[in-house]
Amino acid sequence: MNDFPRWKYTLIAVVIFLGLIYASPNLFQSQPAVQISAKRGATVDEALKEKVTGILQAKKIDFKAIDLNDDRLLARFADANVQLAAADALTADLNEKGEQYVIALNLASTVPQWLRAIGANAMPLGLDLQGGVHFLMEIDQKAALEKQQQRYVDDVRSTLLKSGVRYQSVNPTAAGIAVVLNSPEDQKKAAVILAQEVNKPENLGDPSPLDITDGVAGSENGLTVKVREATVLKQSKDTIASNLTTLRNRVNELGVSEPTIQQQGSSRIVVELAGVQDSAKAKKILGATATLEYRAVDESITGEEAMRTGRVPPDSQIFYRRGGGSDGKGQPVLLKKKIIATGNELVGATSIPDQQTGTPSVSVRLNAAGAKKMLDFTSQNVNHGMAVVYIERTPEVKIIDGKEVRTSKTTQEVVSVATIQSVFSSQFQTTGLGSSKEAADLALLLRAGSLAAPVDIVEERVIGPSLGQDNINKGAMAVLLGLLAVLVCAALYYHLFGLIADIALILNLVMLLALLSKIGATLTMPGIAGIVLTLGMAIDANVLICERIREELRNGLTPLASIRAGYEKAWATILDANVTHLLAAIGLLIFGSGPIKGFAVTLFLGILTSMFTSVTVTHAMVNLIHRGRKLKTLSV
Repeated sequence: MNDFPRWKYTLIAVVIFLGLIYASPNLFQSQPAVQISAKRGATVDEALKEKVTGILQAKKIDFKAIDLNDDRLLARFADANVQLAAADALTADLNEKGEQYVIALNLASTVPQWLRAIGANAMPLGLDLQGGVHFLMEIDQKAALEKQQQRYVDDVRSTLLKSGVRYQSVNPTAAGIAVVLNSPEDQKKAAVILAQEVNKPENLGDPSPLDITDGVAGSENGLTVKVREATVLKQSKDTIASNLTTLRNRVNELGVSEPTIQQQGSSRIVVELAGVQDSAKAKKILGATATLEYRAVDESITGEEAMRTGRVPPDSQIFYRRGGGSDGKGQPVLLKKKIIATGNELVGATSIPDQQTGTPSVSVRLNAAGAKKMLDFTSQNVNHGMAVVYIERTPEVKIIDGKEVRTSKTTQEVVSVATIQSVFSSQFQTTGLGSSKEAADLALLLRAGSLAAPVDIVEERVIGPSLGQDNINKGAMAVLLGLLAVLVCAALYYHLFGLIADIALILNLVMLLALLSKIGATLTMPGIAGIVLTLGMAIDANVLICERIREELRNGLTPLASIRAGYEKAWATILDANVTHLLAAIGLLIFGSGPIKGFAVTLFLGILTSMFTSVTVTHAMVNLIHRGRKLKTLSV
């Protein structure tokens, strides 16, 4: 009997060896840690490491180690209680002069460096196993509608100017956009032009977006332009769909595997990020409405003079440039209210050093619509100023009279004022950023996309590692009890062949963990259920083989011939059964999401490993034990 050539034994040995190597990182438990990262203007370096060490020693808080990795500091602790005490102490001392640093709870890996160097890492654990953050976010539909109305205000103004229609004012009001013309003739002409140029459906077959009627309160020559209800409803649906896409892009930038991002109701979105202990960074990335606006500089008066005299032209607004101001607000800059292009028209952003100065900058690429606007503007404004305004809206939570009040903070800052040297359109650079990290962060936010409307986090839950550890213990106990029951039953019923099947079952578990670890699959409670189910199904193949061998023995075949016939005849049935299971797992993999997808991944890989160990590995072991021996019977 020699069904196996040497190369097959070698292949099985190599696969088992790699399985043991890549499954082993899961034996190393993560350490509670505190992560410190810098906000704008602050740095993380050796000096900060020494300062953190001094704070912890002064507070008599024991720590295992403090690691400086790139732009963050990671302090490790023995348990969660010490971790919380350290986080409180560091937050108070490091941010006593303002919020310069983000102090967040984290879990540090203890996997040896040599294992990580060959790509052997522990499986990421899901929200239910290692904790994480759950956000319920509400879209500010009012802000989205105001933004939509402002766009129509700008369109009405520019259309009337381009057509030479004289008007007194175009202002948004509660009843709609009030357009006051100079004469009855201008009113009639404006009604026709606006109906043709502005009130156009976005797509073929859509209704007109606006209602244009004669008359404005307090004026004889006026038009009222009102956004129709159907347009508002369509805008709301488009806004939430756009925000879902943007949030998915931002979560991808965070590197979270298998996140849950779902719409809830007409204006809310649920986001669950497993393993994210740095909730501050998650909130900053998810909730921030960071974008750029390109505006023309009002050169009729300087910003300082406008501030001193209070004479600000009606179509202009005072912004502040980063740094340089004596009052701490920065240098005032007078910019036109009309926006040339925004971050919504941006299709790409990359942080690169400026080729001329070497300072950090963001290379920006606009879409066709933004490129046309920029081309039109720069064609008419060479040697004039253009500014880049950075706008960030971050959610805040305050306690007022014992109640939690959620607000938002909008930061508008001029990051660059430059003179247009030549005409450009779709691609250019934004300079004036404080550091390479700031440029990288800005590029990340812009690349992830601007939110169509601001979102506010109305509910936040952090699932701590202790609850997750309880789930891990229960899950591990379920796997061990299930595995032990199967091992004992198989050994008692099939004797030697049962013991061989038991070894194959343990190898199946090892190889499944190795594969899940290698591909970075997130393990959740449904994933553990998938492992238990896989182990139960894996022994079925060996039951089929053993029963086939018993049948062949009863039919009068020799032991060695019975083994060969048993494996050959059982293989067809095993393959049929596993193919149907594989198809079910593929279906779940394609159409499932979140924990269901995790279950499908575990099931899919478990079926593949079980087919290998239950048939190939056990056949090799049986062959090794029985080859060259004269057998009268089999222990099966």
